[in-house]
Amino acid sequence: MAITKEQILTALKEVQDPELARDIVSLGMVKEVGVEGGRQVFVHLEVTSPQAAIGEQIKARVQEQLQKLPGIGQINIQVSRAMRQGTPFQPKMPLPGIHHVLLIASGKGGVGKTTTAVNLALALVKKGHQVGLMDADIYGPNVPLMLGVPGDKRPLVSPQEKMIPIEAYGLKMISMGVLVPADQPMVWRGPMLHGAVTQFLQKVEWGELDFLVIDLPPGTGDVQLSLAQSVAVTGAVIVTTPQEVALMDVRKAVAMFRKTSIPILGVIENMSGEIFGSGGGQKAAAEFKVPFLGKIPLDPQIRKGGDAGQPVVVQNPQTIASIQFQAAADLIAANLKTAVPSQS
Repeated sequence: MAITKEQILTALKEVQDPELARDIVSLGMVKEVGVEGGRQVFVHLEVTSPQAAIGEQIKARVQEQLQKLPGIGQINIQVSRAMRQGTPFQPKMPLPGIHHVLLIASGKGGVGKTTTAVNLALALVKKGHQVGLMDADIYGPNVPLMLGVPGDKRPLVSPQEKMIPIEAYGLKMISMGVLVPADQPMVWRGPMLHGAVTQFLQKVEWGELDFLVIDLPPGTGDVQLSLAQSVAVTGAVIVTTPQEVALMDVRKAVAMFRKTSIPILGVIENMSGEIFGSGGGQKAAAEFKVPFLGKIPLDPQIRKGGDAGQPVVVQNPQTIASIQFQAAADLIAANLKTAVPSQS
């Protein structure tokens, strides 16, 4: 019996994209299907991942699935890359003087993403870099608290009508937490949130920076996607907890950044230890073939330092947590030495 296109498509629905966890037919990756002589099959796939290994993995799974069809003969699979809108180094939003833009992200909240962003930024400062920290979590701006910035402190405005970032521990910082009273709720819709983030990027006198670290809101919503698509980003760091279920959240973050052509600089496993276990972050990094930047232990000094406005990297530099934060920052900086800067 001759093989039909319908049989081929049914078989291909069993093949999932390893990053997006959906079948390649519903994702629109199957661009063409052909059958010659009832047995010879041709399939054209268009993958979205920038990693060649992912395309090869999908191709192998397609080959394996099609070989199960009774009476199948020769299988010809062609794989191409989908053209994307923009690249990390062709920004829509110019950020003159900023050499590298780093996004700190997580698939969900509660993983210590902001704590990680603050301590990574300060670790880069300790190495002699000029660093800015932008708190893009409009609903939950915790960066000022973690840096010990008083609640009533407000940024000055330059003659050019730009906000001058507040400095703490040698780090330049801007956050909604220094613009709006802590007890005032933020009831904003998507366009307003994006507008606030745009103001932080274009209306702040950042000056010359080696790194602008952006603490993204948790999750993978419209604000994160909009920011990722509109700014020249050097790369993203994903923060996760060690549990096995964390892999699902890492997958969402990986998919978001690969859709927007943003390189993933690595995964940090936070809160590692007996209570939450260990190894989930390292396993996720291995599965998605991205660098593993290290384990940050579950240490009460990290929480106490954050609550007191005394980050552990500054106040307790000899602790295991501080050493791990510094090592992760060193890895990021070393990997970027040969990278093309976001802005020149």
